[in-house]
Amino acid sequence: MPGYGGGVPSNPQAPQVPRGYRGSIKDFPGADPLKDVEVLRKAMKGFGTDENAIIELLGNRTIKQRVPLVAAYKTTYGKDLVKDLKSELTGDFEDLVIAMLKTPSQFDASELRAAIKGAGTDEACLIEILSSRSNAEILEINRVYKSEYGKTLEDAISSDTSGHFRRLLVSLFFHEYQQMTGREIEKSICREMSGNLESGMVAVVKCIKNTPAYFAERLQKSMKGAGTKDRTLIRIMVSRSEVDMLDIRQEYLKAYGKSLYTTISGDTSGDYKKLLLKLCGGND
Repeated sequence: MPGYGGGVPSNPQAPQVPRGYRGSIKDFPGADPLKDVEVLRKAMKGFGTDENAIIELLGNRTIKQRVPLVAAYKTTYGKDLVKDLKSELTGDFEDLVIAMLKTPSQFDASELRAAIKGAGTDEACLIEILSSRSNAEILEINRVYKSEYGKTLEDAISSDTSGHFRRLLVSLFFHEYQQMTGREIEKSICREMSGNLESGMVAVVKCIKNTPAYFAERLQKSMKGAGTKDRTLIRIMVSRSEVDMLDIRQEYLKAYGKSLYTTISGDTSGDYKKLLLKLCGGND
């Protein structure tokens, strides 16, 4: 299963030195989907749900170890794992658990769908996903989107956004901007731009120049002030946990003077907090 990819380096002349795996979650040695679904089933059966068992299990499995659980559960118990979890869990914890059982492209497609369909388009979400995924990932998201929702992502975006902003989003599909260097993009921003389009372009540039710093800022914005934007928080923590979470944590510490772990701890609570901290992977 393809993981998530970052943008290209803003200086194509200097290829980045491979730095090893930068995710916070690693494959659990010897994980067996049949044993894992047994644990999940036991956690949900009987009186009360054993949330800690669910947190320990899902929080220590990579995407490619979590996704097969849905099929293994169906085979073993003849039941729908997602439905069963939904009937046992509530709120943000439920949303986080369900997000962790989707493939990256399923999750992205459902998030884009929600961003387009909601009251007022969530433009920041569209930019975040489209400017941080690779061409191959965008093609896969588009394929999933079309099979799930009956129309192409491009058509959905075109019918829901207007004018220049639409052109910006559609051009992100073929990653024209990712082929340019940072300076060229900034020049194109300085031409007649205002409002949505300007903030959209600035976000694209930030994301392409330094993807982890861009996500650190998105996380900060999702938590500071009144009310946490949990949808954004969940999306970033799940989608970056096996890509560049270690880099995001470094950038977060550098920009805000405290660790991402500390901020999540202070801003969330209960089982939701425990599972988010697993995805975060440690304190800095």
